[in-house]
Amino acid sequence: MQNKTFNIPPIPAVLLAIVSVQSGAAIAKTLFPILGAAATASLRIGISALILLCVYQPKVKQFTSRQWKLVIPYGLALGAMNMIFYLAIERIPIGLAVTLEFIGPLMVAVLGSKKIIDYLWVLLAAAGILIIAPWKSDTVDLLGVILALTAGAFWAAYIILGGKVSKIMKGGDAVAVGMLFASLLILPFGLASHGFQLMNMNYLYMGVALALLSSAIPFSLEMKALGQLSSQTFSILMSLEPAVASICALLFLQEVLNTNEILAVIFVVIASAGATLTAKQKTVL
Repeated sequence: MQNKTFNIPPIPAVLLAIVSVQSGAAIAKTLFPILGAAATASLRIGISALILLCVYQPKVKQFTSRQWKLVIPYGLALGAMNMIFYLAIERIPIGLAVTLEFIGPLMVAVLGSKKIIDYLWVLLAAAGILIIAPWKSDTVDLLGVILALTAGAFWAAYIILGGKVSKIMKGGDAVAVGMLFASLLILPFGLASHGFQLMNMNYLYMGVALALLSSAIPFSLEMKALGQLSSQTFSILMSLEPAVASICALLFLQEVLNTNEILAVIFVVIASAGATLTAKQKTVL
């Protein structure tokens, strides 16, 4: 049943994951004024871990030492990436945060590419980043920028480690156990904040929705895709993140797209389409 449920080709799986996680991020930001970024991240990741552990029921006693050595840092990178990103979007707009965060996976694509055509898609995605980022603004929170860049570094680590883990573990087992270690990493920060003191059933229900949208569904889809796509192709596909983030911010937070952001959407869509064609050629071969 699980295999049929997630029997989605790798490229559509990545695209669905992008839409899901960015919708969740926009919704999560509406909770920040009440719960704070740390408590919201802890709520989301913690519930995600419980859901995934119940669904996949990984047989941890059968894990080898090699699997543990990869899945633990994979989970820690996953937790750090999400926690730091939430702290970033608490200070700066989601579109800008995702744009800066994308530098991490973009570097994975540039450093790992062996085909000239891949550099074309990277350059197009980079052009979109340059257009969407408000470089001339004097009101951008510097700490927010640093946090977004740091989240990007952990995102790059997540991609690399995820690709390795997917080769030696079932995708469901890896993402479930990885999410458990992610929650163990960030839960102390959530408990240290004052957000949980304001928790009620309505926020708990929202936490379940966020867990499904931002973690359980997209990370399961991404783990499946990472087992079939190269890290480079996966990274280039993720160039859609700034565009989708801006659109979700418009829908959920009423952040209006300007001309530069619309141009950025065009650039990253072309880059993603090119990456899709390249991936199809690799699959046929």
